[in-house]
Amino acid sequence: MTEDSHEAATHENVPSRQRKRFPGISSRAYEHPADRSALVALRKLTGFDTVFKAMSALLPERSLRLLFLSDSVRVGDAQFAHLHAMLRDACYILDLEKVPVMYVAQDPKPNAMCIGLDEPIIVVTTGLVELLDEEEMRAVVGHEVGHALSGHSVYRTILLFLTNLALKVAWIPLGNVAIMAIVTALREWFRKSELSADRAGLLVGQDLQASMRGLMKIAGGNHLHEMNVDAFLEQAAEYEAGGDLRDSVLKILNVLPRTHPFTTVRAAELKKWAESRDYQRVMDGHYPRREEDKDTSVTDSLRDSATHYADTVRNSKDPLMKLVGDIAGGAGDLGGKLRDKFTGGGGSGNGGSGNRPSDTGGEGPGKS
Repeated sequence: MTEDSHEAATHENVPSRQRKRFPGISSRAYEHPADRSALVALRKLTGFDTVFKAMSALLPERSLRLLFLSDSVRVGDAQFAHLHAMLRDACYILDLEKVPVMYVAQDPKPNAMCIGLDEPIIVVTTGLVELLDEEEMRAVVGHEVGHALSGHSVYRTILLFLTNLALKVAWIPLGNVAIMAIVTALREWFRKSELSADRAGLLVGQDLQASMRGLMKIAGGNHLHEMNVDAFLEQAAEYEAGGDLRDSVLKILNVLPRTHPFTTVRAAELKKWAESRDYQRVMDGHYPRREEDKDTSVTDSLRDSATHYADTVRNSKDPLMKLVGDIAGGAGDLGGKLRDKFTGGGGSGNGGSGNRPSDTGGEGPGKS
């Protein structure tokens, strides 16, 4: 069911071009700051995994394993051999010792997931396999292997179980408010963990354009000749900067029920990380090692997360985020700013938001 090691001398089914490998890499090397701080804190809770893995009988994991085994196609040398080669290669690049079991499930909707407590299972749908080319699919497989290396499959399964359990007792007075707060927080973490896994996919595929194409296809289907990466990224810039405070509120309401960020946002975030010094350092071989994970400071991780969110507010072109930044900075004429933001007015100075999409839209894609 699993492959135990990936020694270079015995590595088979290597890709058509040479890719860098990251021996002993810690998932902290690619994790989004908000995702990393949560994971570091969970890993510091002694016995956390052991206790909840003992509760696996209460979870539907065993049932899911039997379901996929009986009604899906298990990837291996004899079935979907090209996917098996990608999976082995992704685990080799990220130095994941055990290759997770992968299944292809019949579903026209393109999707993939990594679940499980004791051992992660990767599931990809036929819709995704048929939609993506080899390099695009390699990034997706790397994305799921990144989930496995980070331990997302463990923590997601546990927290989803706790959330579902809590929902059953939501009839308790004020319980609904508390439950919604928990669910909202969990979904925010899930969205950030997806950004982490996108980065892992890039480390595996080492082809930013393939990652971009894959995200475009997930958004627009198998019509690549009708789509353009630069224009797709311009959508992300327009989404962030466009509109007024009413649109900002609608954005929040739209994203709250989702476990994944919007596709254009994922593309823009991945491109930003690919152009960062952090990514270049990893590619140059300078990255945190797994052996150092036990010494990681929770306080430092939380500080990095807080800094990230502060930078996001400060640099965001979104009207609401800019207003928050103005308030935090002690900006005057708050009433006028609120009026302009809600009505889309304020053409003087930096008050108007109508010019922002073209400003940011031309900046990001120009670096592709």
